[in-house]
Amino acid sequence: MESDRFALSGPIDTPETPAVEIVSRTRRDEARSAMAVVAALRERDVPIRDVAVVVRDLDPNEEPLFRAALQYGIAPVFWTQLRVTQTRPYALIESVCAVLAQDRVGRDTLLRPLELRWSPVDSTAEAWPIEPEEVHRAKTELPASPRSVSEWIEAIRSTDTVDERLRTFGDWIDSAPRPEPESVVSLLDEVVSAYAERGLPETMAADSPALLDTETDARAVVRVRTLVQQLRHKFADRLEAGTMERSWNDVAELAGVIATQRPGRREHSNARALDIFEANDIWALEIPFVIAVGMTETEWPQPSQSALPAAFQEAILRGEGESETLAPQPAWAGGRDRDQFVDTLQSAGQCLVVTRHTHTVDGDEVPPSPLLEHLDTQCISEASRRQLISPDRALPPEMRGFVVEASEGNDE
Repeated sequence: MESDRFALSGPIDTPETPAVEIVSRTRRDEARSAMAVVAALRERDVPIRDVAVVVRDLDPNEEPLFRAALQYGIAPVFWTQLRVTQTRPYALIESVCAVLAQDRVGRDTLLRPLELRWSPVDSTAEAWPIEPEEVHRAKTELPASPRSVSEWIEAIRSTDTVDERLRTFGDWIDSAPRPEPESVVSLLDEVVSAYAERGLPETMAADSPALLDTETDARAVVRVRTLVQQLRHKFADRLEAGTMERSWNDVAELAGVIATQRPGRREHSNARALDIFEANDIWALEIPFVIAVGMTETEWPQPSQSALPAAFQEAILRGEGESETLAPQPAWAGGRDRDQFVDTLQSAGQCLVVTRHTHTVDGDEVPPSPLLEHLDTQCISEASRRQLISPDRALPPEMRGFVVEASEGNDE
């Protein structure tokens, strides 16, 4: 059995779509070059829906791509896994559970839901959510030692300078029901609904023109609402099985389990925005112009994260001796990255643009991806790249013929 049976050196059936390569020095230069291509295509009347950017991993690329997109007046939409537990709506329901779970509540724990824009669901006043300055003032004026909710209500009433809205919040906490499956859903759904009505507009008001934070917040609201509904059945099942108690601590723990096992996904929300995909999500799509970013040896394919020593991985891949009974992982030799690269190639209908950078921010050299060896690319000259990113932007000659053909009959 050959050791490279999953490796990148295996043959790749490349489609006939022409490929153009753009080489930049740094990751930020690469992101700027990629977005300059998008801007140049738009100037030649290519619809934004006919262009997409694909990366192997968005984590290192999202910030430079976002900045470069704004520089060229492009609104990007990032299609990626939504980390629900890191969003404000999820943190809000988690903070409410934390207050309800304790007999004696600390000041910071008590005020945390207000910091996360809690508001009463049935309020018609425009005074919600409480301003951050008021919450901060309450932190300085209320006693620091933990106490019961009823004691906190008394402390709030006896402190003249504390915002009256804190009393509304305290009364709501004091009237919270015992944690049963139905009451948990009812209470937390009210919290999320109120956030959608009054908290989400606060995010939009402070957002950038691309509205990325607003989109994430809105998706998180939808995801957390779904999570709350799932809590009803899962909490009931755990209570019946005796693996959980009727406590708000257990409710918060179960919510965390559901959120991490079932991550949401940002959805396409703007037909005039540029789609930026992770390679895992590009399969089966057909897009005239695809820009594959990050075609370096250290990024696509990604180095194996296995804890097994490289020599042991190689022995299993060879299948020699006793190791022939062990199942190899294709990720050790880049099998998954290779499949996603093929999906990216096949998604490009008119032209594929591959980009890479040659150096890290510390000046270390970054070799090209071995996947590029399977492509016959036309490499754009440095002079053409500089012209592309300049104020007098011009599409590289290697792409112009494809764009003219693609734009024929376009009424947009």
